[in-house]
Formats: sequence, structure tokens, C-alpha cells
Amino acid sequence: MTMTLGTKNLPNNFGVEVRAMMDQLTAGDEEVTQWLERSRTIDSLVKIPGDASTRRYYRLSAGGSSFILMRMEPFPQEGDKLNFLVIQKLMKTANVDVPTVLDSDPERGFILLEDLGDVTLLRRLQEVSSPDVERHLYEKVIDPLVDLQHSVTVEMASKLYSTPIDAFKLRFDHEKLMWEVNFTMEHFYKTFLARNIKPADMKIIQDGFSEICQTLADQPTVFTHRDYHSRNVMVHSADETGASDRFVMIDFQDARLGPAQYDLASLLKDSYYQLDELQIKRLLDYYIARREAVSQKPIDRAEFIRIFELMSVQRNFKAIGSFASFLNRRGNPGYLKYIGNTFENIRRTLLKFPEYSRLREVLFHYYYF
Repeated sequence: MTMTLGTKNLPNNFGVEVRAMMDQLTAGDEEVTQWLERSRTIDSLVKIPGDASTRRYYRLSAGGSSFILMRMEPFPQEGDKLNFLVIQKLMKTANVDVPTVLDSDPERGFILLEDLGDVTLLRRLQEVSSPDVERHLYEKVIDPLVDLQHSVTVEMASKLYSTPIDAFKLRFDHEKLMWEVNFTMEHFYKTFLARNIKPADMKIIQDGFSEICQTLADQPTVFTHRDYHSRNVMVHSADETGASDRFVMIDFQDARLGPAQYDLASLLKDSYYQLDELQIKRLLDYYIARREAVSQKPIDRAEFIRIFELMSVQRNFKAIGSFASFLNRRGNPGYLKYIGNTFENIRRTLLKFPEYSRLREVLFHYYYF
């Protein structure tokens, strides 16, 4: 097979060599190292940090080009219907910027992707020199989100696939949202903090969240990325000026239907990067204006923001459960440091809702004491 990236052509045997290398990688690190020393096609393979999943990532160099090798459990049953591949094709067709898939092998469990570098939105945000620069960066990340919500529809998907794809059969209904709440209760409060919550207090938590989740479940739905935050956007620069930067969505394989506010809350009430309230307000205004312009439909700003705030409470609470579960299930404590910021997001947001004051008090009583 011949593969081309930009103007650089790769050898005809590149695909064969990648598969041979994968076979050695399965055997062990020493075997693949010895194999690479003999290969005339592939120059190097370097393991790189991945995401919070069990997938493993490598940077592969060959013929003056570099690629990202995503390794996972073999997926022969799914084949090209693997969620990642289906969603990637869907988003690419809708002109949403996602990594280009160059090759895949279900039997060996790998997908070869274009190399977007190492700069995430979170890393780029470390370089911002002013609130204006910060805001403009976020506006560039909001633009593709609006395009995603407007362009990726079940009608569009039906033109690509003869049968409905999983993402359009799944949604954030009351059951799913409450499952995530209870996941956090189990992994964070019960297992990590070892709290024994009184029945009366548990009722306050369950009733409060059930009401919030029902409100969220009643909202109109759009196609959601589901994990759209500063670590899941790659910033790829074609040159040093930054004028042609690409803001590329990654880690989108768990997409499903949900409120328009879901991804926006994930982005603007991020566990990894804190925006101040004024900046969030300005970015919400930007999103609403952009969405109205694209959809040609007015948005009730006050109601939209009310749902945004409630969505951020549920989303942040779910994130805390995920961070605790990484320790409980995998022995990985690396995400515990984000729990404090995430709880602060919840506390500040619930202060805007007097009707949920008891929920706020109970949640924080068992967190702090």
C-alpha cells in the first residue's frame, strides 16, 4: 500500500511493515526494539502519554514523516463499524476537524493517525498573555462545537450508513445522568472518602440530583462529543505565526445525543482549567450569537444559561467520580489533584440556585468533614 502525507510518499510496503511491527510489539518491548533495528522502513517507535482510557499511544517515524499509532484491544467483530472510526468519518464528513485515519487493522488492534503534535488547548492556554487572548482561543474552540451540533444529524448519518449508528441510539436521559451521579457516590464518597452517609442526607442528594437530571433530560438534544475539554483539543500549527492553527477534536468515540449545553459546560467549567465568571459570560454570549447565526433560530438566553449551569453541576459531579475511579480501579492517582477545582465549580454554581441549598450543604459536609 502507498501512503501519502503532505508531499512525502511512503514506501509501498509501509502498511506491511507496520503490521509486522505490531506483531513484535505484542510479543514484548525487547522484541520490537530488535525488530526496529533491522527495519529499513520504520525508523523509530516511541511510547507517548495517553488519555484516561486503556488505549496506548506511540509516535511512529518513517521516511521523514511521523504518525500516531493508537493501540487497543483487537476489534475484528466491529471492524470499520468501531465507534471511533464511525464517529471520525461522521465528523470529518461534516467538516469538523478531527485526526485523519491513515490505516487500521481490527485483528491487530491498531489505528494509524496523522501526528498532530503534543500541544493541547490546555498547554496552549499556559502561554496566554491576557484575558483577550484567552477568550479568542476559546472562541476558536467554540466555533467547531457549533458546527458539530448543527451539522452532525441523524439525516446526515443515514447518508453514510445504512443502519443507525450507536451514537444516535444513545442519549443523556434521566437514567443515564443519574447513573453517573450514583457512580460518583460509589467511587468518591463511599470508596475514596469512606463516608457513611445518613439515609436522610442521601435522600436530599438523590432527590436534588434527580430533579436536576430530569430537567436536563427534558431538553432538546444535539450530537455531543461527550468529553469536550482543554485536554481533548489538539492545537496543530502549520507555522510559527499561529495564523493557520487547527483546533482538532480528539477522544470523541463516546459521542451520544444530549443537551446543547453538555459540551459547552464541559469546556467552560473545565476541571483542568479555570475560567473566571466574566470570561464564561462573554463566551456564552459568543456561543449563543454564533449558534443563532448558524441555525437562524433565536435562543432564550436566560433559560439557556440556567440549563448550562445545571448541566455543569451534573457534568462536574460525574467528572469527580471518574477521577476517583481511576484510583480505585487502576491504581492511578494522577487525576485526584483536579477534584478540588471541580468541587469549587459545583459549589459556586449551586450558590446561584437557592432551591438546591440543602443539596449543596450535604455534598460539601461529607466532602470536608
